[in-house]
Amino acid sequence: VQLQASGGGLVQAGGSLRLSCAASGRTTSGYAIGWFRQAPGKEREFVAGISWSGGTTYYADSVKGRFAISRDNAKNTVYLHMNSLKPEDTAVYYCGAQKSTYSSDSPGRYDYWGQGTLVTVSS
Repeated sequence: VQLQASGGGLVQAGGSLRLSCAASGRTTSGYAIGWFRQAPGKEREFVAGISWSGGTTYYADSVKGRFAISRDNAKNTVYLHMNSLKPEDTAVYYCGAQKSTYSSDSPGRYDYWGQGTLVTVSS
């Protein structure tokens, strides 16, 4: 599975962005997908995850109520809708695919990664 993350950019605090994670090479059916982020000098942290069916979603406490993850298996694409963005959301965002029903919050459990897309939130 090859993953391509896109949609990052520069946005003012309070603004919104939608990130996309498009898969190619094979279907993402059977793979849970997770979004992670990594700020300079920090470890990669879990942001949100979605089960392979799309029926179960998970969020880090820091983004609950502001971010929403969804997937369109027909398009092999997972989305991260980010609202009410804060400067502390600034990071490179990565999507990962895990051969599992449910996503994990541990990056070590993921089998494939996209290249990352930069999100910068100005104050």
